[in-house]
Amino acid sequence: MYSGSSDGETHDAPHRKIPPASSMLWVRNLRRFIGSGAGLGSEALMELETKRILLDIFKEKQKKSAEAGTIPSFYKKKPEDGSISHRVQRLAKYRFLRKQSDLLLNADDLDAMWVCLRENCVIDDATGAEKMNYEDFCHIASVCTEQIGPKCRRFFSPSNFMKFEKDELGRIAILPFYLYVMRTVSLTQARIDMSELDEDSDGFLQPHEMEAYIRGLIPNLAQLRDMPAAFVQMYCRIAAHKFFFFCDPHRRGKACIKKVLLSNCLQELMELHQESEEEVTDTEQAENWFSLTSAQRICDMFLALDKDTNGTLSKQELREYADGTLTDIFIERVYDEHIRHGKSGGGNAREMDFESFLDFVLALENKDTPEGLTYLFRCLDLQGRGYLTTADIHSLFRDVHHKWIEGGNYELCIEDVRDEIWDMVKPVDPLKITLADLLACKQGGTVASMLIDVRGFWAHDNRENLLQEEEEPEEE
Repeated sequence: MYSGSSDGETHDAPHRKIPPASSMLWVRNLRRFIGSGAGLGSEALMELETKRILLDIFKEKQKKSAEAGTIPSFYKKKPEDGSISHRVQRLAKYRFLRKQSDLLLNADDLDAMWVCLRENCVIDDATGAEKMNYEDFCHIASVCTEQIGPKCRRFFSPSNFMKFEKDELGRIAILPFYLYVMRTVSLTQARIDMSELDEDSDGFLQPHEMEAYIRGLIPNLAQLRDMPAAFVQMYCRIAAHKFFFFCDPHRRGKACIKKVLLSNCLQELMELHQESEEEVTDTEQAENWFSLTSAQRICDMFLALDKDTNGTLSKQELREYADGTLTDIFIERVYDEHIRHGKSGGGNAREMDFESFLDFVLALENKDTPEGLTYLFRCLDLQGRGYLTTADIHSLFRDVHHKWIEGGNYELCIEDVRDEIWDMVKPVDPLKITLADLLACKQGGTVASMLIDVRGFWAHDNRENLLQEEEEPEEE
């Protein structure tokens, strides 16, 4: 019954070969018909049109992105230590810095340039200064290039000549030009040295990298060559801290190399190159933060204040700073604003470590700088509002007044002092004094001294007598 089929399909199917769909005429015609969109319904046509529009928009955005350039990435993961990428980066950095160092003028090159400048300049009859016009400038450039090499050519560009002050004959003095060359070479060499110590090559130096840079300079600084070996580490710590106080205002723990190079700190450090200390008075050595005398003074000061020898200073110990002339309210505010809780132990115990002490001393010794005044203003701003009111001035000066009377001085009217401060600052808003007002009036350091230190107020009150005492030796 089931052995066969009436149409024979059961027996013929396994033996018949089915052609591929693409070879069938009706399939090709159907695909052509659908591809043209002629046979599609309204919904299919709308979908096809939508895809076309979106594709055009996508292509247009791609074109604009290509024209505008790629968006720079804000974070790039640093290569791991020891990886191939890290090794290649260090090798490339080493070769680049070595190439830049080879392009610098050395001491012999600078001496040869100075000789060329003096041999080919003219003497000004009126002043006796050694000068050169632009023709002399070009001639000296040729002579220096022959004797020194092409690496000195970049200093003799027309734009460099135009940087210097010219007399009525269009001549410039050779000494300022030579000092410009020396400073450029010195700063470039410093940049190379710092970049070599910049381990992660991000353009910033961390404290231990800055200390290493200063340690490398010590043998080349005449006034530091005889430093005791046991004091070198402490000296580097003290010296590096000033760079971070001025070049790292946000306390991120790293200083931008460009800021370091342009700061006055580096220039102050390089002043120690002077061969003879006899040319430098004791006062000048004490004023230079980087001198050995100053570093030893700061260490001795900290050790003298640390009565319990625990390595930190309590409020009571810090009150003895500067013979106890600082007010109690200022000391309290220093700990409130600049000393973290629990540095020396649990609970609310707060004591000042050596790093914070360095900040404290730098702020008091540099009250007229924006960095020093910013440190002090946070202490003066009793309410943390960003400005001082008459009530704040009254509260701050009350302690100064108390110490003033204890010292046997005449009676003061606090309101008069407050009005005098307002006249000195001339704030934009007559009801409050901001940090910007103190910086703009150029007397912010004096105002801060009057409010935190009875000795500072005494100096302001006797400023005329002090000026006369300074002028008398000069007249003699």
